[in-house]
Amino acid sequence: MAGWVSRLMIYDLEEAEASPVLETGMEIAAPNWTPDGSALIVNGEGSLFWVDLDEPDLLEIDTGLCINLNNDHGVSPDGDTLFFTDHTYGGPAKIWRQNIGDDSDPVQVTRKEPSWFHGISPDGHMICYAAVREGLFGIYTARADGSHENCVIEGAHHYDGPDFSHCGQWIWFNSDRSGTSEIWRVRTDGSGLERMTEDAEVNWFPHPAPDGEKVVYMAYSEGIVGHPAGMHVDLRLWTSKDRKPETLVSLYGGQGTFNSPCWSPDGMAFAYVEYAE
Repeated sequence: MAGWVSRLMIYDLEEAEASPVLETGMEIAAPNWTPDGSALIVNGEGSLFWVDLDEPDLLEIDTGLCINLNNDHGVSPDGDTLFFTDHTYGGPAKIWRQNIGDDSDPVQVTRKEPSWFHGISPDGHMICYAAVREGLFGIYTARADGSHENCVIEGAHHYDGPDFSHCGQWIWFNSDRSGTSEIWRVRTDGSGLERMTEDAEVNWFPHPAPDGEKVVYMAYSEGIVGHPAGMHVDLRLWTSKDRKPETLVSLYGGQGTFNSPCWSPDGMAFAYVEYAE
């Protein structure tokens, strides 16, 4: 590849096909859909960008002194608050929140570190995130202001990619607790742990749809360790009807393709990023 090429894409379930939103020489990643359906938010080069779907372009979002953001971010259900993970001040990752549409500065959410933001409950009251506490990876929740941190599940294995179900009662995540990375879900109180995939692929970043019937996730080939970039991956759809994942699209991507919540508000499309080889 002569230069970096990122393509911001939308997959439409009714049409069963993907369409490009924009193409850029910047390495962008992890699109979120805004609650009103009008725009996507992506990150790139340590910043966040607003992409209006009517006139697609990368419009940088001012995040104040936070200038080293990674691809873990999302928007509250009411569209008023942006959550993100930042590494600006050195040391481990921290979660921040910022009002959308005014000049207010970001506010640190998590006091313990490292913490990587991943999802917001449908009522906007809680966030879920991956974290390391006393050497153990785990899935955590807290109130939207960062108070009342609660460990949902942790252990000696890797836990990542948590996202709330449409009802807010379950958290979907990926973990290699069974040997290879599979998709799991657990109730927010830590009960009802259930393995949702069981195959040879390496499965990451489950995102439940707003209708409660579907989950889209990313599958690496057998034997891949972690969630590297620059890999051939499949985006797969799990449905509650038959619980048998279906491959929707194969692409060159991986890390950055859709780390964060990516569904449209009506649950009929999702956004992702692919890269040119």
